Amino acid sequence: MNKIKAFFKKTADKVKENNERSARRQLIEELFQDFHRSRADVYKMNFVRGVFFGFGSVIGGTIVVALLIGILTLLVDLPGGIGDFVQYIVNIVRQNES
Repeated sequence: MNKIKAFFKKTADKVKENNERSARRQLIEELFQDFHRSRADVYKMNFVRGVFFGFGSVIGGTIVVALLIGILTLLVDLPGGIGDFVQYIVNIVRQNES
């Protein structure tokens, strides 16, 4: 008898959990539909975001590399082997630019 009660309780808990999960999914979908009228608009917006993200990443990376080369160029005059090593790195970067 206890096994049957335990089985029904376990089944009832699963049903309740599935209903709650389904209700949450439905609520999220309704919120999504409130903010975005069509999937095409979402795809367009995500495409534009991706293009601008890529463009910004390229511009940002270019600025960082340019600043790094500028700083390394200032360090070429350091005494010892450090200046020679920095000059070697700057020469390699400039060769790869052309």
